[in-house]
Amino acid sequence: MVKEIFIVGSGMDGAATLTAEAGAAIAGADELIGSKRLLEPFGDFNKPVFESFSAAEIAAHIAESENKSAAVLMSGDCGFYSGARGLLPLLKDCDVKIIPGISAPVYFCAKLKMPWQDLHFVSLHGREGAVVRPVCSHEKTFFLLGGRLTPANICQRLTEYGLGGLTVHVGENFALENERIISAPARDLTELKTGGLCAVIAENPGFEPGLPALINDGEFVRGKTPMTKAEVRCVCVSGLNIGRDDVCWDVGAGTGSVSVEMAFRCGGGRVYAVERDPEAIKLIDQNRKKFGCDNIVPVHGGAPEILPSLPSPDRVFIGGSGGKLKETAAAVKAANPAAAVTATAVSLETLAELTGIFSEDSEITQIAVTRTKKFGAHTMLSAENPVFIVRGTLR
Repeated sequence: MVKEIFIVGSGMDGAATLTAEAGAAIAGADELIGSKRLLEPFGDFNKPVFESFSAAEIAAHIAESENKSAAVLMSGDCGFYSGARGLLPLLKDCDVKIIPGISAPVYFCAKLKMPWQDLHFVSLHGREGAVVRPVCSHEKTFFLLGGRLTPANICQRLTEYGLGGLTVHVGENFALENERIISAPARDLTELKTGGLCAVIAENPGFEPGLPALINDGEFVRGKTPMTKAEVRCVCVSGLNIGRDDVCWDVGAGTGSVSVEMAFRCGGGRVYAVERDPEAIKLIDQNRKKFGCDNIVPVHGGAPEILPSLPSPDRVFIGGSGGKLKETAAAVKAANPAAAVTATAVSLETLAELTGIFSEDSEITQIAVTRTKKFGAHTMLSAENPVFIVRGTLR
């Protein structure tokens, strides 16, 4: 017997926002499965119920049950950060039909009279993640909450990074009697008390229209710390092909200029800016706030000693190693042998050392930047020191 299973998006409250198709599937099923909160509105149906939100438990129960059909209730819509994703692969022997429901962003935007086709979605449900970076790069960002981060935390982060004037919409307990929707500047909501069922939309009319690159050196807070120059920085970072969710290491981060350009590219990931100089760590913090990169984590410590304590990297830039280049490379390889690595050298001795560290199929590029300077009525050429860029994997 092939069991018929309906995975049902039960909307916001399982009653008023339930679609007719979902209601028919629930009424016709032999039993109902879901969390206690989702099952409660259907107590009058007098059907057998199985309370669980664990995909493995639900699948095991369905396999053992004698019922021919079941409706598995999912909150909101089955395609929006839903437990349906984990359950589907466990029901291969069943005839499964997914019935969509009204999702949180659809309901929220309807209440706000706001179109939602241009929302950028970020799930912070049960996990940490960047807040400022997605807001900086999108006009409207929807945050699904339900963990350690609260709407107040989001507003505190935005305010800390100079975005306290942005309009933030906070919604909680959608479609329930105690539903609450608040719209105000982020700075006014830093102490807001809310429950666990929350969502936030942040609006940023001045969002970045494209991917920032080749940022002028003068835009960074520099102090006396050495910095990778704009053209070299651009070539190094673009050559790493950083993915949206990648974990990156910037070893010998200096002012954090490379970290910032890395962070623009991995908005859903993290950049660990490793630097031994405490003054440079302060500059990294200043620059991450200036450029809205809360996905940069300043790490005060020297390479290679501090590297084993960091999450495994996907992409690594080695701009400085304090004379421990081989040891640093060994630590990177130990963390992830497949990591893509880029390193720079300004001397032939360092280049020779790098060629012995990188694999044979790695690429070596020499870049020489010449800029112009005005001297009275004349425009003169001013050459920067040539830089060697080595890109590839480690031996």
